[in-house]
Amino acid sequence: MSRILERFSLRGEVAIITGAGRGIGRAIALAFAEAGADVVCVARNQSEIDDTAKAARAFGVRALALSCDVNDDAALQRLVEDAREAMGKLTLLVNNAGGAGPNHALKTTAKAFDDAMHFNVTTAFRLSALVAPHMQAAGHGVIINITSAAARYAQKNFTVYGAAKAALTQLNRLLAQDFAPAIRVNAIAPGPIRTDALEKFLNDSARQKMIDATPLACLGEAEDIAAVALFLASPASRWITGKVIEVDGGAESTVWPF
Repeated sequence: MSRILERFSLRGEVAIITGAGRGIGRAIALAFAEAGADVVCVARNQSEIDDTAKAARAFGVRALALSCDVNDDAALQRLVEDAREAMGKLTLLVNNAGGAGPNHALKTTAKAFDDAMHFNVTTAFRLSALVAPHMQAAGHGVIINITSAAARYAQKNFTVYGAAKAALTQLNRLLAQDFAPAIRVNAIAPGPIRTDALEKFLNDSARQKMIDATPLACLGEAEDIAAVALFLASPASRWITGKVIEVDGGAESTVWPF
């Protein structure tokens, strides 16, 4: 392997990836495994993460599937304890679990807003805080937060999701300051990615409108995000922290078709 390609290797690393049963989380888990990292695949659906872990093991790495509801703080604590005990150390974390659909501001309850903030922001904060001491003990670590292009777009009917992801984006910057120099913290802001979570909102006409409004004239794939996550997790990005990489096909405003 050439010296520059070696900088993209994750051999010897151990990663926790939330939301790893499908979509972006699964793609990241498999990319990390292909690059040599042992992976802890986390989601609520045991059968889905079992499948992801099985696919990861095909790359010759260790892979563990741990069911966890990230909204449950006690469950997060058990997750970190179990992952550390099974793997021996923890050096990488991807806070991918999260999400919310479009909403009507005047019909959204305080509880619905609070729940979305907790799911997208509080859980990432808590899991980062729980994993950080183990990274410090290992001598290094990387945290990657999956935020969204919605964090910077001004658009109708996204007060919940946009505000939550904007908060996660700022949390990313602040944690990078708190955890430096041993731990780097960066984020990825995807645009529309072809996952089940997006496709359930789209028909053929709406999908084409999004494609037409995107400068690169296509929607993103989960592997597009996984490739950037691999870069941020690897020594290739050793001098980057507190940043957000936008992976959105070049869109500078919302391409949401409704």
